[in-house]
Amino acid sequence: MTELGIGIGWRPEIADAVEELPGIDWVEVVAENVCAGHLPDSLARLRARGVTVVPHGVSLGLGGADRPDPERLAALAEKAEALGAPLVTEHIAFVRAGGPLTASPRLEAGHLLPVPRTRDALDVLCENVRIAQESLPVPLALENIAALFSWPGEELSEGRFLAELVERTGVRLLIDVANLHTNHRNRGEDPARALAELPVEAIAYVHVAGGVERDGVWHDTHAHPVPPPVLDILADLAGRVAPPGVLLERDDHFPPAAELAAELTAIRATVTTARRRPAPAAVPHDRSASRHGVGAAALRAGRAPAGGDPLLIGAGARVSGGLMPAAARPAPGATPAPAPAPREGGAAVAAPESTAPVPAGDEARQRVGVGQVAVLSALVAGTPVPEGFDVRRMRVQSRALAGKRASVVARIAPELPEILGAGFRPAFLAYARTRPMPGSYRRDALDFVESLLLDERPERRELTRWWRERTDSRPAGLAGRVARAARLVFGGR
Repeated sequence: MTELGIGIGWRPEIADAVEELPGIDWVEVVAENVCAGHLPDSLARLRARGVTVVPHGVSLGLGGADRPDPERLAALAEKAEALGAPLVTEHIAFVRAGGPLTASPRLEAGHLLPVPRTRDALDVLCENVRIAQESLPVPLALENIAALFSWPGEELSEGRFLAELVERTGVRLLIDVANLHTNHRNRGEDPARALAELPVEAIAYVHVAGGVERDGVWHDTHAHPVPPPVLDILADLAGRVAPPGVLLERDDHFPPAAELAAELTAIRATVTTARRRPAPAAVPHDRSASRHGVGAAALRAGRAPAGGDPLLIGAGARVSGGLMPAAARPAPGATPAPAPAPREGGAAVAAPESTAPVPAGDEARQRVGVGQVAVLSALVAGTPVPEGFDVRRMRVQSRALAGKRASVVARIAPELPEILGAGFRPAFLAYARTRPMPGSYRRDALDFVESLLLDERPERRELTRWWRERTDSRPAGLAGRVARAARLVFGGR
C-alpha cells in the first residue's frame, strides 16, 4: 500500500495556499476538473517538488445500474497517467439513472446518491468495479458516501457491504470519517461498528471534512471546520490501523491558510496520538470477522484468499472466485442461506468446480435500475416519493440537489447572479423544481436562461446578450420558446 502521509484537497481557489502550507505530503484533485494535457501550473509545480497527486473522480457512478461508460473510464485513466498517480479514487454511489435498461428517460443527479445495501446492488457494483479495474492503469479505491436518506429493505450494514465488496473484487477503500459521522447523525448508524466490520488492511487513505446541522439534519458541506466528533472517529480508525494517508477536504467558504494549517495540525496530532493507544477490542460475534478474515489476511500477505496466484489489488484484480453468479436473491427481510462452514485455519470451503461464475445478470441490473429511477425521479422531477422512503428526508435531499445545482451554475456562469441579483437563487430553485438536470452544468445554465426568457423578465436584454455570447445564436421567438417548453414538459429534448 502506497504511503501518502498528510494531504489536502487541491482546489483552484486555494492553490497558492496549498503550495505554501508546511508539511503537505500529497494532494488530491477532482479528476473532472483537470485536463490531462493542460495541468494547472500549481499542480505542475507541486509535482516537480515531489508531491504526490491523486485524481478523485465524481462522475463514474459505479453504483448505478448501467455498466461504466468506457469514455469516462478512459478519461480517468489518462489523467492518472498524466499525474503519475499511484492510484485513483471514486465513490460507491449512483449519479444518474434511466435509459434503455429501464426504458425510461435518462436523469442526472448532479451529486452522489447512496446505493441500496442489497445483494442485487452489491452484485452490480462488484461487476462495475471489475470493469473499471480492467480499464485503469493503477489501483482503484472507493469511498463510502454521506447520505441524507436510507433505502427500505436493506440487507447489509455499511461495514459488511464494504467488506464483501473488498472480498469479491480486491478493490481498496477510501474511508471518509466525516461521512461515517454524517450517517451516524442522519441514519443512526454506529461508526465504531462500521470500522470493526471493515477489512482495515484494504484502506488506501482517509478523508476528513467538516459539515453543519440544519433543521435536524447533518449536511456534509466540506465548507465548515472539522468538528470534534469527526476527529474522534479518525482516532478510532487510526487506533485500529495506521492509515497510509489522511486528507483534509475543503470545497467552499475557504478560510485563511493559517486555519487550514491548524486543521492539518489537529489531524496529524489525532493520528499520532491514536497510534499510541491499544487497539479497540473486536466486536463480539462479529459475523464479518469469520466471513471476511480470509480476505483481510490475504490483503496483509499479498496472496489470493484460497491460495494460487499472488493477490494483485488494483487493475484487473480478482478475489474470492472472481465474478459472482447472478443467482436470485431473497426478498428483503428473508432469512439468508447460511455461509459455508470454514475449514480449520479459517479458509473458506471452495465452491464446486462445476459452478461457473457469471457476471451480474441484466435482471439484477434492471431491478436496481428501476429502484434508482424511481428515487431520482422523485428527487429531481417532482414525482411521488416511492413507498417505504422517509418523505421528509427525501424532500431535504431534493432541496440539497437543487441547491448544489444553483451553486455550481453560479460558479461556472457568474454573470447570472450579477444580472439577476438576489433573485438568482429563488429563480433557479423554482426552475429546478420541475426541470431535471441535463447532461452538464453548462447545459443547465443555458436551459435556466431559456426558462427565464420564456417569462419575459425585465432582465431580458442582459440575458439575451449572455445567451448570444455562449451559443452564437439568438433566443427563439415566442412560438419557438413555447414549443421548446412543451417538449421539456412532455419529456422530449
